[in-house]
Amino acid sequence: MTTPLVAASGVYAGYDHAQDVLRNVSLDINPGDFTGVVGPSGAGKTTLLRLLLGAVPPRAGSLERAEELRVGYVPQLETVNWNFPLSVFECVVMGVRQKSISPRVTSAERLAVMETLERLGIADLAGRQIRRLSGGQQQRMFLARALLRDPNLLLLDEPTSGVDVSTRHDMLHLLEEVNRAGIAIVLTTHDLNGMAAHLPTLMCVNATVIAQGSPAEVITPDVLEATFGARLEVLQHLGMPVVIDDFGSGDGVQASVRKDEDK
Repeated sequence: MTTPLVAASGVYAGYDHAQDVLRNVSLDINPGDFTGVVGPSGAGKTTLLRLLLGAVPPRAGSLERAEELRVGYVPQLETVNWNFPLSVFECVVMGVRQKSISPRVTSAERLAVMETLERLGIADLAGRQIRRLSGGQQQRMFLARALLRDPNLLLLDEPTSGVDVSTRHDMLHLLEEVNRAGIAIVLTTHDLNGMAAHLPTLMCVNATVIAQGSPAEVITPDVLEATFGARLEVLQHLGMPVVIDDFGSGDGVQASVRKDEDK
């Protein structure tokens, strides 16, 4: 049997003395998983990533992390100070200098950074200031920094937020390649329909894990009502479930039907 990278059982977690954000969470993250975490705003999706990262300890329950676990983390872009005077190279090289005590970047580190930037198609941007990047370029930069830590688990918080449809497709195809290389991926998203077209596994979260499985198993009226607190219509389009949302996108469900034919 495969040993999980992270295994949670009955976990409760939160911040300081506030009420628990996550309650009775049980899940396994296994090698090779590719999972999208969906749920309304304030449901605890980011806290779940921080729990898996080890930045938020459980208050109750058990959380086991494999001895060989190496985690890469890509934050929400809106949490980054884009005015900080860093180039793309300087930002990415931080991924390989976590434990370095030398003030100088070694030739091996420089080579590793440039090879990773080349792999992600942004080597020509190495000297550009981070504030002068597009949203898709920013995401690739942070992905490069995360990959330089040689992770076997990659966590991404809203990697497709604020980008156009074409950039979203490019990012998801890139993550598919990363996953095929043997890295487990867990990402949070509000783009429920887009994730159904690309990810093999979805997890619906609202303080706890409501459901986990294939898009066909998870995107059902009953599961979505338990997750988002409203009854949603689900149609079949090109063999995939598609959610119809007629009450706006602020709750975290995509508000349109798309033809996600580029799979």
